[in-house]
Amino acid sequence: QVQPVESGGGLVQAGGSLRLSCVASGSIFRLNTMGWYRQAPGKERELVASHSNGDYTLYIDSVKGRFTISRDDAKNTLYLQMNSLKAEDAAVYYCNTNRLHYPWGQGTQVTVSS
Repeated sequence: QVQPVESGGGLVQAGGSLRLSCVASGSIFRLNTMGWYRQAPGKERELVASHSNGDYTLYIDSVKGRFTISRDDAKNTLYLQMNSLKAEDAAVYYCNTNRLHYPWGQGTQVTVSS
């Protein structure tokens, strides 16, 4: 499989917002739960939010109420709207299925300044 392509990251002040996008190939996207993962320096990669191929979504506690995951299956695109960003949200963000079908992409860097 071709690796997903993530975009939308950048430098933002604490309290600001970003919208991440991920384009992934093939029917794997439409048939599977998709997730946003992040990895901060010196930390393990973690699953931040997931969206089933229906309407079910899950979030880790630290982003509930601030992040919103969505998907457009017609475009094979996954989104992550991030509001009220905090310093601890800074990381490289990646997308993949919940079973890691894709090779990891380059990710998109999110930097939060205080």
